[in-house]
Amino acid sequence: MSESEVKLFRTWSNPFALRIVWALKLKGVEYETILEDLTKKSPSLLQYNPIHKKVPVIVHGGNTVVESPVILEYTDETWAAGYRLLPEDPYERSVARFWAKFGDDQSSCRYGERSSSREGAGRSASSSVEPLEICGGIYQGKEVLNFQVGSYWIVSHCDSKA
Repeated sequence: MSESEVKLFRTWSNPFALRIVWALKLKGVEYETILEDLTKKSPSLLQYNPIHKKVPVIVHGGNTVVESPVILEYTDETWAAGYRLLPEDPYERSVARFWAKFGDDQSSCRYGERSSSREGAGRSASSSVEPLEICGGIYQGKEVLNFQVGSYWIVSHCDSKA
């Protein structure tokens, strides 16, 4: 593998891996996709992610990076020119990380632990909408862009004056 070669191990539908696809495309990074069948994990996936044994995984210049939030930060720092995935300002970056984690926590619950009762599902849906309504006042003077596939979020903040 060359120093600049990027490989992305993913499935066709995993929302956590799809945000890596979006990030790499926004950054203009060329990469090779290796689609995994998680019912028969490849020796490469097990080699590159022996702890969790799941996607997404990127391999860049012989280095392995796992877990989508970590991969997103690595991508933003490694290919710093052009589109920024996180704001430059440390406070705004912390706010973006908070909402990204909130979205991950909500998404993980929906992706992995489906409620068996309608009452539980209603409680889950209303509990995820309320904080999003609250945040409306937090971002006065800012534009908040949310890209959603199912219930999975990439959050990006940009100054509305720009």
